[in-house]
Amino acid sequence: MSKITGDLNKLRNQIAALKTKFEHPKNKYQKQSYSQSGEDLIIDFIFTQIGLAKPSYLDIGAHHPFYLSNTALLYQKGYRGINIEPDKELFKHFLIYRKGDINLNCGIGSQAGEMILHVMNSPALNTFSASEADRLVKEHNFSIVNKITTPVKTVGFIIQQYNNGVYPDLLSIDVEGLDEAIIKSIDFSQSRPTVICLETISYSGNGNGIKDDTLISYLTGKGYMVYADTNINTIFILKDKWQNR
Repeated sequence: MSKITGDLNKLRNQIAALKTKFEHPKNKYQKQSYSQSGEDLIIDFIFTQIGLAKPSYLDIGAHHPFYLSNTALLYQKGYRGINIEPDKELFKHFLIYRKGDINLNCGIGSQAGEMILHVMNSPALNTFSASEADRLVKEHNFSIVNKITTPVKTVGFIIQQYNNGVYPDLLSIDVEGLDEAIIKSIDFSQSRPTVICLETISYSGNGNGIKDDTLISYLTGKGYMVYADTNINTIFILKDKWQNR
């Protein structure tokens, strides 16, 4: 290595040291969130509290690798999982930015087969539910821009095929109208996620949607407790896991 190269490297190291020395204190403590309402920070906190060093996840209705994502933060921290996104245009971004995950371009339903994906002009609201799509059009002035016949798998098949029959530590579901059908298709007696993040309110432009208390009661009856609720999403954790941490 020449003297000039050595001097340049020394100068770079000195500059880096100065940047670190004079970095604003707030940067040491700031936290980044990709979720709609900070759900990813809450989920990460739960995993830290129960001592789960490298949690895995199943993200159903993953939407985008970063935008409104409940798993992007976990991915950046080195955790890995499975992303399910039926919209081909949205899915292609996962192949670029989430190469460490298993990425599947399909839908999830209570039965395997095919369903019609209603692609909305606001892609975050894409849905397999015809009634939900109609409601979004009539009550909130959204529009359906396409209807695509899409392969649909069951949660059980995904778990068996891609995770040796064992549920990942986190199950995140955002499927606009079919959340309950998916949750009730799960056999909790065989294997179950430690944490569930679930949209439990109907879409409303002003945030005054209808809360699905029946679904919340269903999961608390399966051994989960409500850890947090952001109004849009409810975050559940297995009650015994939290109490015995």
